[in-house]
Amino acid sequence: MEIVREEIMDAVEKDQLTLPTLPEVALKVRETAEDPDAVIADLTTIISHDAALAARIIRVTNSPLLRAPQEVKDLNMAISRLGMNYTANLAIGLAMEQMFQATSEVIDKKMRSTWTTTTRVAALSYVLTTEAKAIPPDEATLAALVHRLGVLPVLTFAEERDDLIRDGISLEKVIEEISPELGRLILRKWEFPDALADVPVAFLNFSEAANEIGYKEVVRIASLLYFREDAAHPIGKVDWTQVPALALFNLEPDKNGERVQEVLAKAAEVKDLFA
Repeated sequence: MEIVREEIMDAVEKDQLTLPTLPEVALKVRETAEDPDAVIADLTTIISHDAALAARIIRVTNSPLLRAPQEVKDLNMAISRLGMNYTANLAIGLAMEQMFQATSEVIDKKMRSTWTTTTRVAALSYVLTTEAKAIPPDEATLAALVHRLGVLPVLTFAEERDDLIRDGISLEKVIEEISPELGRLILRKWEFPDALADVPVAFLNFSEAANEIGYKEVVRIASLLYFREDAAHPIGKVDWTQVPALALFNLEPDKNGERVQEVLAKAAEVKDLFA
């Protein structure tokens, strides 16, 4: 596994394995949101060119979590309700889905599975921050939707390596070992703020002392909740009594606790919201 890790990192350093670039629609959305002279109509025009993305933003606006006083029927109305920054963060995160696909059937299946996991963690992050009110839910959702980006270059590399495709166990170990580091590298290349760019690595520090809620704490606890019953996954093996961040969300170190079940029930209502 160490040899494969070195090969991948060496390929990245020599530009032989190109890191993914931010989708064009996400780039345009970010530029528009950062433009002090931009208005809602500008953002509406950009997003409207991607029908699937526009439909998903409208769906989020009409979700049980936002509880819109009246049904939102068009994109302009959705953006007006959410606001420019909220919409931009949501659109950038959702635009990532188009990157999770491959030509190899095996790798494509793995990419789609990774995206599904990502969206489930995003739904849990959304619920956690809606209740905690420490950071905006849209920012937490974006952090969750990009926290597994490092898997992409590993799977791209594996697509050219039949031995890794055949040996699923080794591939999983390589993903666990280096995808966090690659995720941070990608987000820094995209010039994301440090607090967001560090999430792919930082969220995995489950024993870290936690004094306040930030992106990494939200994604950490959302991931812990998602993998709570998966004893085969490293996160599913984490000892909850050794996770200080749980207390920030008023969660007990009990996988079947009452408060845990409340959060899971709310997340279940919107589990396909970002899919």
